[in-house]
Amino acid sequence: MSLLLRFSFYALAVSLYFLSTVNSMSTPISPAQRIEQLRKEITEHDERYYRNAAPVISDFEYDLLKSELKALESAHPEFSAENSPSQIVGDDRSRGFEKFPHRVPMQSLDNTYSEGEFLEFCARVGKDVPAGEMNFLVEPKIDGVSVSYTYENGKFVRALTRGNGVEGDDISRHVANIAGVPAALVPIPGKPFPKIVEIRGEIYMRNGEFLRINAQREAEGLEPFANPRNLTAGTIKSQNPEESARRRLDTFVYGLGACEPAGTFASLSELRATLHAWGFPVTEFCGNVLGGDAAAEKIRELGELRKSYPFPTDGAVVKLNSLALQRKLGEKSNAPRWAIAFKYAPEQAETTLRAITLQIGRTGKITPVAELDPVEVAGTTVSRATLHNEDEIARKDLRVGDRVIIEKAGEIIPQVVRFVPEKRRADSEVFSFENELKKLGIDAERPLRLVDPKRPEKGYERAVAWYVKEKDSPELRKRRLIYFAGKTCMDIPNLGEAVANQLVDLGFVKTPADLYTLSLEQVLKLEKFKEKSAQNLLAGIEASRSRELWRLINGLGIPNVGETTAKDLAKKFKTLSVLAAASAEDLATVAGIGEIVASSVAEFFLKPENQALCEAFIVAGLNTEIAGTPDDSSAVEQIFEGKIFVLTGTLPTLKRDDAKKMIEARGGKVAASVSKKTTCVLAGEEAGSKLEKARALGIEIVDEAEFLRRSGEVSVPAGRMASPEELLLDLN
Repeated sequence: MSLLLRFSFYALAVSLYFLSTVNSMSTPISPAQRIEQLRKEITEHDERYYRNAAPVISDFEYDLLKSELKALESAHPEFSAENSPSQIVGDDRSRGFEKFPHRVPMQSLDNTYSEGEFLEFCARVGKDVPAGEMNFLVEPKIDGVSVSYTYENGKFVRALTRGNGVEGDDISRHVANIAGVPAALVPIPGKPFPKIVEIRGEIYMRNGEFLRINAQREAEGLEPFANPRNLTAGTIKSQNPEESARRRLDTFVYGLGACEPAGTFASLSELRATLHAWGFPVTEFCGNVLGGDAAAEKIRELGELRKSYPFPTDGAVVKLNSLALQRKLGEKSNAPRWAIAFKYAPEQAETTLRAITLQIGRTGKITPVAELDPVEVAGTTVSRATLHNEDEIARKDLRVGDRVIIEKAGEIIPQVVRFVPEKRRADSEVFSFENELKKLGIDAERPLRLVDPKRPEKGYERAVAWYVKEKDSPELRKRRLIYFAGKTCMDIPNLGEAVANQLVDLGFVKTPADLYTLSLEQVLKLEKFKEKSAQNLLAGIEASRSRELWRLINGLGIPNVGETTAKDLAKKFKTLSVLAAASAEDLATVAGIGEIVASSVAEFFLKPENQALCEAFIVAGLNTEIAGTPDDSSAVEQIFEGKIFVLTGTLPTLKRDDAKKMIEARGGKVAASVSKKTTCVLAGEEAGSKLEKARALGIEIVDEAEFLRRSGEVSVPAGRMASPEELLLDLN
């Protein structure tokens, strides 16, 4: 799409947005009232985006609100205010984090979706910069979380979020788990390290990792995350560093804050080359061009290239290359005058909202889903999109039969942006969540929850989502059974949704424990089941009796417990009976488990129906003990207890998953990225950056042969371990 077409799209979107805003008001309001209304609304969205990492509108919708506010404030300067959200940087500071000031403030960037506004920016720069010196750098705008890394004499000191621009939260506890952040800068011959340097960048999550985590959550019956940026922000704002260890985060760096001595760098291109030499990752695409027209061409080029990138981007950042010219132009209150972000308007498509269906998860949570006429968006066909909750449907006033606009959040997850007002049918009906529940015969509620569990005095509020009241409804039985039989739980082949539905509807199964009393006669009554298929299903159920303890724990469906936590619980408590008797205080001592998860587990096992379920599993002969209990003579020696491994590259004979199982069976853990906590790196061919980081941190590196020897799997002469230097030589 050309910049001119993008501008036309942007202008049309603004017009439609303002029109729908005006139409939604019962009576006209004054500019002063609208300004106040917008300030309040934007402030609320800032709170959701920066502090909670849970926005309810897209970046595009948010930018439209800000554009309207800026336009009104410009037309009515008598209503200007220093604390207007149009003039300040959003604040991502959170409780529980130590705060530190930035030596040089971290500002935001002005942004635009239009060619006209971009060329106006270039013209403003041209008033103070000679045409022959107007060199711009054009780089991808990564859709992540802004960060500032501080180094003193080449050693890492601290990592801060943007915060309010003046001070940020110290997230150093997570940095060890972020790929690409060196603990010490790589020396450059003849170029000493600055005494102090603040390196500005972005923490982000790759699309593949985001999809992996969401697939795992869906398999565990949990709601998927909305987009990679939200998940990234939530991960680095977790009080538990184990969260970032379980999720791969990456970083790119691109800018400079404070630097002593001053004048160390003359340009951004020099800074960029130095950052790369120091060991930081920088974006592959970087256009160094002269003038606004050439910059616009680079923006177009990047607009096509970014579609193939494995990480989220939402625009291009255009900056003057010369640091001296940057200082000459200076800054406004919240943004520099020498840089701008050109944001690509999201690819959208129009289709019909055919129905709004309600899905029930294993915890009883009810999620509305938009059923759409299939339409192609950003290269894939979309026929369904989550609507998240009742409030979102009401806020967007979505009705069955509407023509709606679809886009992909972060260009990954489909979402309904809005309905098309001029195409709404006259007989359309407001969607009532409550009435739909009654039609389906589902007894549900939005339960009261503490506003802040750590501060009960703040009182209660209604939960955002609806939950089934009857905890033993047929629908919940089906969800729990499907989850229990899934690959991340008991892994029972041939027991999918259709079979689970029949088993519950026919009254054969009320709890997962009933699976182990099924008879051949009962299974043959299932639709499309013959003798062989029935025998196969029963064989799969029989085989599941001996599955690992962590799978059974995961299959119980304990709120806030997934695969990783189930493994931690099994390893700590060894038997289901001991786990069931553990107090919240005992549970909170498990590494990686906080107060909320500990409370969820303790509350689950206090309920009589769950105690009865566990007893039924024991009676049915399921494996309720982990290898390594005192009475197990065949237990594998826990030789890797307390050790953290990272796997990288292609191993000669072992599959990655097999190596992971071997480590975990011997008491060790496997992390996604190299950090100071890493004990050992198991490296194969094409190991890449993880191996380099391990070498820089002085972490032990072994090959497959040495790993197998230590595991006791094969007899290999001691000393087979390669040094970091040797292994790097071999792999290069």
